[in-house]
Amino acid sequence: MKVIALSYLFVGAGGALGAMARFALNVALQRGVSFPWGTLSANLIGCLLMGVVAQVVASSSWFNSTGLIPDQYRLLFAVGFCGSFTTLSALVMELHTMLQRGELLASFAYVAVSIVGGYACFYTGFTLLRLLRGVA
Repeated sequence: MKVIALSYLFVGAGGALGAMARFALNVALQRGVSFPWGTLSANLIGCLLMGVVAQVVASSSWFNSTGLIPDQYRLLFAVGFCGSFTTLSALVMELHTMLQRGELLASFAYVAVSIVGGYACFYTGFTLLRLLRGVA
């Protein structure tokens, strides 16, 4: 039971930090513009961070000196922080609003850049950390 409670604590702490970071990014980027730059940026940055986290978790020897197990890092950063920082639900709501306003081209571009750019950022983060750590 203690492990489960600790897992919720890791997810909650990461989620709170991710939500606050997401809100701050949105406040900074959404001043007087209708295009959802805040959500797009959060999704792309979150995917980049998720790639980095995935690579760190895959390299379990790094965890030996920290006292935490890889799953706790995954819960804190991937599930908690990135899970609340990236906001697919906000993307869908904003896409709907853009379509209702008749912004078909901007709507298509928003979805395409979010999906393709999100994967590109994830792969970049994953590969970048592998390169920095000297893993081929």
